Amino acid sequence: MSQILQKIAPIGESRDRTILKDAVSYVYSSCDGIELIAHVFLPETQSQELRPAVLYFHGGFWDASLASQFVPHCHHFAARGAVTITFEYRVASKHQTGPMEAIEDSRAALNWLAEHTAELNIDPKKVIFSGAAGGAYLALLLTMQKEKQYKAPIRPIALLLYSAVINTTPKGQLSERFPSPKLAKQLSPTNLLRRKLPPMLFLHGKADRLTLMSEVVSFCRRMKWRGNHCRLLDFIGAEHSFFNFNVNHKTFEIIIAASDRFLVDRGILPEQEPDF
Repeated sequence: MSQILQKIAPIGESRDRTILKDAVSYVYSSCDGIELIAHVFLPETQSQELRPAVLYFHGGFWDASLASQFVPHCHHFAARGAVTITFEYRVASKHQTGPMEAIEDSRAALNWLAEHTAELNIDPKKVIFSGAAGGAYLALLLTMQKEKQYKAPIRPIALLLYSAVINTTPKGQLSERFPSPKLAKQLSPTNLLRRKLPPMLFLHGKADRLTLMSEVVSFCRRMKWRGNHCRLLDFIGAEHSFFNFNVNHKTFEIIIAASDRFLVDRGILPEQEPDF
């Protein structure tokens, strides 16, 4: 690999170091002395063909750093032949930051990836954006802003979104975290809907009291009205963190299977061979 992709040791608490031990971790950006990390999981099998990639932005409402949240998901899709990457970004609890810094970091992550698709053997036309809560918001914003607002170096072929934050207007959630209500409204995915967006899969708990199911239902309806493909899988009785591996293993298996099937149906991943 290129020397530009300077390898570093995984960081974080002891638990995160253990969970992230199979990742190759890189500094994707440095801001005010803070090193921001991309944890990369590579497929075990070697191939000369370019791979799809799944990018994960963790949840935590831009408050908590959850570096290991999507590691189980990364392992699954790496086993399916994709390069998977979970990005850390600045959060309030560690860096006294908010959504604007998280947006800046997510853009830096995408710039880093665009510069190193060849080294990572990634097909830039088969990149999937994924995230949870505030991380899902970042994935949506990277996708939905027009070029005059943000010229993304890579556009996703599909999105996988868990317990997503989608309405940051004053009538929605977390608008007070933005520098102004006007900016929160401008940067709300609910106000960025348009035609020709990539297919999206939302997975949401019906008992989620932090990111409301009604917002996602409305968003998907408006997506479809504009001719976009949007699918919502709701989970009865499930609360906000239902998609995490350590919450409910059975539900996690269902979530992984549904996410996998969504990508297979889009022609991004091959059919899984039956396990006899």
